[in-house]
Amino acid sequence: MKIEHTAIYFNDLEKAKVFFETYFNATPNELYHNPRTGFRSYFLSFEEGARLEIMNKEQMEDLPKPLNRTGLAHLSFSLGSKEAVDQLTQRLKNDGYEVISGPRTTGDGYYESCFLDFENNQIEISE
Repeated sequence: MKIEHTAIYFNDLEKAKVFFETYFNATPNELYHNPRTGFRSYFLSFEEGARLEIMNKEQMEDLPKPLNRTGLAHLSFSLGSKEAVDQLTQRLKNDGYEVISGPRTTGDGYYESCFLDFENNQIEISE
């Protein structure tokens, strides 16, 4: 058994697509749009692992996203090395994203850093 995909709603679907293409080398499929419901989505594929579905729908409720809450906590990407974590963390910081922790080695042995994307979703990157 494996996780096939996970899905996240975004207010700005096109900006989300470009974000994941730019920082995580995602490859999107063609935009799916249901004009009856106003639903739009892309499936993003990566070099390995599960896919990510990014979605948008007309008139979504946009609630605050405190870090300590129930529900989806973060999305995590393994980059393959400490150097890659350091480099991407610095690139994201230089591009104006808020790095909320790291890079650091956690108590359970992960070398990681966490940041907030442009809609305040927490994303973790690790070696």
